[in-house]
Amino acid sequence: MDATAKPLRIPPQMAVYAEEHRVFDILQKMVQNLLIDRPEDPIPYLIAHLRQDNDDVPRIFVLGPPASGKHIMAKLLSERLNATHLTPEGLLSNDVSAPVEEALSYKGKDQEIPDALWVRLVRERLAEVDCTKRGWVIEGFPWTREQGLLLQMSGTCPDHIVVLDAPDIVLIERNMGKRIDPTTGEVYHTTFDWPEDPEVQKNLVEPAGISEEETGRRLLEYRRNIPGILCAFSKIYKKINADQPCMDVFSQVLTFVLSKPRSLAPYTPRILLYGPPGSGRSLQAALLAQKYDIVNVSCGQVLKAAVAKKTKTGLAMEPYIENKQQVPDNLALRILRDRLSRLDCAGRGWVLHGFPRDAEQAALLSDAGYIPNRVFFLDIPDDVAIERLSLRMTDPVSGERYHSLYKPAPRVEVHERLRQNPADSEQQVQLRLDMYHAGAEELEEFYPDVIHVNADQDPYTVFEFIESCVVKPHPKCVPGELPSP
Repeated sequence: MDATAKPLRIPPQMAVYAEEHRVFDILQKMVQNLLIDRPEDPIPYLIAHLRQDNDDVPRIFVLGPPASGKHIMAKLLSERLNATHLTPEGLLSNDVSAPVEEALSYKGKDQEIPDALWVRLVRERLAEVDCTKRGWVIEGFPWTREQGLLLQMSGTCPDHIVVLDAPDIVLIERNMGKRIDPTTGEVYHTTFDWPEDPEVQKNLVEPAGISEEETGRRLLEYRRNIPGILCAFSKIYKKINADQPCMDVFSQVLTFVLSKPRSLAPYTPRILLYGPPGSGRSLQAALLAQKYDIVNVSCGQVLKAAVAKKTKTGLAMEPYIENKQQVPDNLALRILRDRLSRLDCAGRGWVLHGFPRDAEQAALLSDAGYIPNRVFFLDIPDDVAIERLSLRMTDPVSGERYHSLYKPAPRVEVHERLRQNPADSEQQVQLRLDMYHAGAEELEEFYPDVIHVNADQDPYTVFEFIESCVVKPHPKCVPGELPSP
């Protein structure tokens, strides 16, 4: 940034780098951890935090009543996300830990383990390398609002809470069919998940506490405590109906945990609209600019404005504009760089249309540092594009534009004086469509996250779809899978 240059120009690489590397989110997380842990020497602490590079690992609670499928969902999630699966029973398996020994002493006396001690057990386990590097999925904890608040006060807060639920009668029926392998600890069911191995079947035993009375008591306790837990984590949970096939439940759970929480980082829209002539790019750009106060950058209008101002580059482009020829890429890019680097575009964002038209122009734009974070292809059939453009005419007296099908002239005398722009003749429109199709495929390959929009519908319906894709963040990727548009 050069404060001495007028008008002020802001390098586009600043916003792209900050967004690509999530600089704001990293700083926010570092400050949050500083306030929670309050280390004596903050600088080495922050360096260690950056070296861990684990801000994106999964941190998930899986909650639900008895027999809702918490165990299988937590297990499937941990396998799919390569995260550590934790259970309250598993927290008591580390015999060398002082908090575990203290908890076991309570258990040996048939006393309840205090909430504060449970939180110490969780904190101790989450501090181990596998949890810090790969993330974690905690099954069936916390049980009460007090435990949830203590977890928050200790700095342990998940990114997602999955809450499974089903009618009580279904849960009681499920629970009474449970069987457990005492050797491996695996849980099976007489109806839904019976093992094929006869040896495993012989070892299965009926776990304690699955009678109808005991299940009803545990359900009552869960129903009493869950509203307080969800109140403590009001922004990050999702209830999912567990009374459906297991893989359907898992699909909904996975979709939820892969969704990104809304970032508080300043978001600068950089939107590219691409489509054939007649697809409505100008209208959609105007609607976006009006609603979100971003800058509408029409390549054609920007070039004409430069010619009108008689700038050096504008004078060089003037012969091309007058003869209705395509302006050379280097001249067009020079004007666009000047416009997109101004303070309003850098601060409020922009929606660009009319450039690029092919992969070569897109590469020039990218090399200049102007990388859109949303790319929309407005798709319409060729016959619709021809119909939209070749049947429109202009009244030379009033300047009003009419269309033979969608907006006919109100009177006969107006209709008789209508004139068609030569560029809207069917032959010229077909030539422009051929140019569009020649560059569309390569341009789609250049931008990997293209969003296709059916533009052959009401323009405000098209706008609602574009708007929904602009405001929602891109989903996370499952480890080992390629990102999807």
